[in-house]
Amino acid sequence: MPPNLPDVVLWSIPAFVLLTVVEIVSHRIHPDEDEAGYETKDAATSVTMGLGSLVFDFLWKIPIVAIYTAVYALTPLHIPVLWWTIPLMLLGQDFFYYWSHRGHHVIRILWACHVVHHSSEKFNLTTALRQPWTSLTVWPFYLPLIALGVHPAALAFCSSANLVYQFWIHTERIGKLPRPFEFVFNTPSHHRVHHASQGGYLDRNFGGILIVWDRMFGSWVAETDRPVYGLTKNITTYNPLRVATHEYAAIAKDLRTATSWRERGGRLFRGPGWQPQAPVTPPQAAPEPVTESAA
Repeated sequence: MPPNLPDVVLWSIPAFVLLTVVEIVSHRIHPDEDEAGYETKDAATSVTMGLGSLVFDFLWKIPIVAIYTAVYALTPLHIPVLWWTIPLMLLGQDFFYYWSHRGHHVIRILWACHVVHHSSEKFNLTTALRQPWTSLTVWPFYLPLIALGVHPAALAFCSSANLVYQFWIHTERIGKLPRPFEFVFNTPSHHRVHHASQGGYLDRNFGGILIVWDRMFGSWVAETDRPVYGLTKNITTYNPLRVATHEYAAIAKDLRTATSWRERGGRLFRGPGWQPQAPVTPPQAAPEPVTESAA
C-alpha cells in the first residue's frame, strides 16, 4: 500500500501567493534601483510557465511512475515511511537533486530542459514558478533511491518538499542570513549566485535544500559582486512556447549544420557553450628563393 503523504505543493499555494504579493508591495514601497525587481510581462511569463509545467508534469509522470513502480517491485529493499526515515529520505533526495541539477547545467540536451528556469532577467518569487515543460530528463537521477527501497510516493513527497523549500530563496529582498545557516542551507544569497550570468558565477551553487553538497564537491561560490541575471545570451521573448523550446531549436539547428558524428555528439552531450575545434591547417613551406643564373 502506498504511503499516505500530503501534497506539499498544493498546500503551499496560498503561501506562494501571499509571499509574492508581499514582495511586490515591498518593491513598490521600498524600491531599490540596484535590484532587478518586477516587470509585468516577465512575471506573467513565469506564472504561465509554472501553470503549464503542472499539465506537462502530469503527462510525464505516467511513464515515470510505471518505471519507478517496476523497479520498486523488483528490489528486495523496502524502507518504511516513518517519522525518522522521512528525514533520511529527504537527505537522499537532496543529494541526488544536486547531481541532477548539476547534470542539467553541464550536459546540453539536459540544459535544454533546465534553461527555462534561468531565462528570466529578473529574480523574484515569480521566477521560482518559471519551470520547464520537458522535465522527462530528470527521473533517471533518482532511480538509485527507488532501487534502495524508497517508495515512489515517498520520493514524490520529498521532491515536492525540496521544490517548496526553494520558492523562498528566489528573492533579492533577503540579504545574507546568519553564518551557520548560510554554511548548511541554500539561501537567497547562494541562489542569486546560481541565477547569475557572470563568468565567475556560472554553474555554481546547485544545492536544493542544503548547500553542503556544493561545498563538498567544489561548486560553491559566495555572493560578492551584484549578480546579473539571465542567460549569457538572452532570448528576449515572453512567448511561453519559445521560452520552453528555444534551446531545443538551437540544438536542432546545430545538428543540421554539423559536419561529423563527433560534432553531433558534442552538440548534444557537451556543455551548452561547447564549440568544435577548427581544423588545424598545417603551415605551408616557404617558397624557395629565386636566383638568377649567371650569363
